[in-house]
Amino acid sequence: MTKPVVLIAEELSPATIDALGPDFDVRYVDGTDRAALLAALGEAHAVLVRSATKVDAEALAAAPALKVVARAGVGLDNVDIKAATAAGVMVVNAPTSNVISAAELTVGHILSLARRIPAAHGSLSAGEWKRSSFTGTELYEKTVGIFGLGRIGALVAERLRAFGVRVVGYDPYVTPARAQHLQVELLSFDDVLRESDFVTVHMPKTPETTGMIGAPQMAAMKSSAFVVNVARGGLVDEEALYTALTTGQIAGAGLDVFSTEPPAEDSPARRLLSLPNVVVTPHLGASTEEAQEKAGVSVAKSVKLALEGDLVPDAVNVAGGVIDPFVRPGIALVEQLGQFFAALAPSALTSLDIEVRGELAAYDVSVYRLAALKGIFTNIVSENVSYVNAPLFAEQRGIETRMIVESESPLYRNITVLRGSLADGSVLTVAGTLAGTRMVPKVVSIDGYEIEVPIARHHVVMRYADRPGIVAIYGKKLGDAQINIESLQVAHPDASGRALSVLTVDSQVPEQILDELREAVGADLFRQIEITEA
Repeated sequence: MTKPVVLIAEELSPATIDALGPDFDVRYVDGTDRAALLAALGEAHAVLVRSATKVDAEALAAAPALKVVARAGVGLDNVDIKAATAAGVMVVNAPTSNVISAAELTVGHILSLARRIPAAHGSLSAGEWKRSSFTGTELYEKTVGIFGLGRIGALVAERLRAFGVRVVGYDPYVTPARAQHLQVELLSFDDVLRESDFVTVHMPKTPETTGMIGAPQMAAMKSSAFVVNVARGGLVDEEALYTALTTGQIAGAGLDVFSTEPPAEDSPARRLLSLPNVVVTPHLGASTEEAQEKAGVSVAKSVKLALEGDLVPDAVNVAGGVIDPFVRPGIALVEQLGQFFAALAPSALTSLDIEVRGELAAYDVSVYRLAALKGIFTNIVSENVSYVNAPLFAEQRGIETRMIVESESPLYRNITVLRGSLADGSVLTVAGTLAGTRMVPKVVSIDGYEIEVPIARHHVVMRYADRPGIVAIYGKKLGDAQINIESLQVAHPDASGRALSVLTVDSQVPEQILDELREAVGADLFRQIEITEA
């Protein structure tokens, strides 16, 4: 029997090859040699890459037998996920391989800033002996503020406690119980800025978090404070950071990531590199031998699972594995419902019921629990979220989950309901279904309001006291901003006289317009929801 061909396109650790085992025909190619790569892909069933090999539509077209692309690392910028999905090719990565390395690098930046290590090294290497020029500060009894208490943020907090610091944090999706377990004092966003001597950011990069540390935030910080970003380029506004550092508004910054990498010649990031109060590294968060080995071994195991037809927890575009064809279409729907739920939740989730009702009750739908959690955490943690780590994120936050499967479904052939209890004592429900022969994913209920909205990229949800003229108000506001309303649904008022509107728009709505809309409508619930592809 012919062995499946696994193509190694970049240098990987021996442990990666060992993890594949003897059941595969392992071949090698230089992934940066385009012609050689395309030729070698012709017989490949799987290809393992790092960051240098580009797996795009052309490469996928050259690989008719390809079943899985494995990126030995976290990022997937060099893999065309949409083209892979269209070609029926699974994409996997190693989302947890670098968390310890990234946390340790964060602490390294904090220490380098506190003790001015790089500047002192440069001075001494140049033959100078200027001890008094590099007086630093102790971490002991200082306050470190962490934005984002996911895997990496939690590891940073754990390591910093050994220095005797006070650790404070902001994460709207972390419960007080989880924060207490981490020994982190939860504060408001503004209070973290005001009280911290060091601020470190560990959030995902979304439209809402891009530039989250900008000029107003730096103005609120102590003049002796430092900012560290080892998460995503663009979370810290680089132009504002340059101004703050050169005017003495804050004391210094440590940066491992930039809006453009490498920083462009005429960019604010490039100007930051020359400042004496900035410590920079060239995106080294995952650049340790241990992280690279973990990444290689992780994706090797995923490749084995994929080629053997098993469920692949780290698949980023398809669930993979032995899942009934009747169940499979609902996976993407449930992920999108999870994103909808997370965007609507006013406080941290404490428990979640995943209810599946209808004909699906006769099948194994346990993968829907993974899909719901993956969707919920997709835009609220800094790490890549997959089927393997989504339950871990829930466990870390003290979120209890329960599957409820029943055949009775009076209104729909099948319906999935996410019902969550929140830290503020409220309960949020979001329900969805696949409609028609084309199986269009739709949200059909939000907190008891009956609607029927096809899930799209951009939505705005608002709840307000029902009265004439509301539609005209937001129609005019969005029209003046050149934002097209593709569709809208208005649910009937509830017992309190409040109606719910769900708008589908053709582009993201700027924050200023959202603020104006919220005020004009008088909404007590107002959310912009950005859905990423499941």
